[in-house]
Amino acid sequence: MKPPVASVRRDRRLAAAGVLVAVARQGRALPAALRRIPPDSRAWVQEMSFGVLRWYPRLEAMLGALLDRPLRARDARLHMLLLLGLYELEMLGRPAHAVVDASVNSAARVGRPWARGLVNAVLRGWLRRRGAILPALEDDPEARTAHPAWLLERLRSAWPEHWARICAADNARPPMTLRVNLSRIGREAYRERLAAVGLAARPVPGVASALVLERPLAVERLPGFAEGLVSVQDAAAQLAAFILAPRPGQRVLDACAAPGGKTGHLLEYAAGVELLALDREAVRLRRVDETLRRLGLTAATRVADAGSIGQWWDGRPFDRVLLDAPCSATGVIRRQPDVKLHRAPEQIPPLVQRQRALLEALWTAVAPGGRLLYATCSLLPEENTKQIAAFLQAHPEARLRPFAVGPVRAPAGAVQILPGEHQMDGFYYALLEKNNT
Repeated sequence: MKPPVASVRRDRRLAAAGVLVAVARQGRALPAALRRIPPDSRAWVQEMSFGVLRWYPRLEAMLGALLDRPLRARDARLHMLLLLGLYELEMLGRPAHAVVDASVNSAARVGRPWARGLVNAVLRGWLRRRGAILPALEDDPEARTAHPAWLLERLRSAWPEHWARICAADNARPPMTLRVNLSRIGREAYRERLAAVGLAARPVPGVASALVLERPLAVERLPGFAEGLVSVQDAAAQLAAFILAPRPGQRVLDACAAPGGKTGHLLEYAAGVELLALDREAVRLRRVDETLRRLGLTAATRVADAGSIGQWWDGRPFDRVLLDAPCSATGVIRRQPDVKLHRAPEQIPPLVQRQRALLEALWTAVAPGGRLLYATCSLLPEENTKQIAAFLQAHPEARLRPFAVGPVRAPAGAVQILPGEHQMDGFYYALLEKNNT
């Protein structure tokens, strides 16, 4: 017997369990799953969903140690209620009686007469047995680091001295970083506007547009957000405009533009550029248009696959090209924890092929003396350093151009930022320049 729909909607814990089922069992993206949550519950559901997904491998191991046998697939929502309870007890340290009572009450609404007793037994079992279970989890690398085994292996291989720090950064809450629209207001002037409404923020050293809020909040509460004075964007992503450094009058291409954050920043950085923004999905390109409208900026936008250059390019070369390539997103797990569940090793080779195809196609549209900035939010060498090395070997007319933005310095023309470094997400940048000859 299913519970009444109205009772489920009133129970934000059940709502969070439903989001987790959609993401973990049905493969839906976390932002899409959250859009169905009523506004009055969304903040709590989002916080809990992100937290459980961030620690999902560890929580699954914890639950596995408490259950005599796995729950059936049709009891997925009950499974997620248990993970939510364990997350609150262990990671958030909330009062045990409150967590157990609330979880049992929610279990009464899932339509299983035995659900309340199971939830009560499992959560109280954790309180009794955690001292014995926790040491055993340390012997399981997936449970200890809360990372899937394949990714852990890749990180250890690529970053033998840093993998543990990367995992810790992935499991931490990310900062809420703002990009001040410097074409409209100075960073310190905007910081004063924040302070006037009781919001504290600190600058990111060396990134002229970046402020980190002391406490996250809904974007609607940011002064001047609707008028385009500020955007939400990680400091690493803000580097793109500074590295590419377009100048007024130049022709600029943003090849994979959605959702439009970097598009907007390029236009804020250099007024008077002729910018074309592409994305191959119309629904995603609409987000670019919405972003530009909010910022009060204009650009040509077009639904097109950037790699199919014959379908959209008019033959006029671009002085600057931004290729924010589709990638594994292994550098932004702290912001997209569902990557731990949705990404698989067999997905990496097709991504590498797609990146290579985009590089090859877009390079033909770069003017002599022009520059292409290759960017990913990946930590995997095959998407980054190896990708660029192969491209340079195939293109003697290409060279890497050194750059430096604040603490991020690339004397060889490419840099890998690791999660948490300089208060930033994990990002890779390589600045390619085409010889004039």
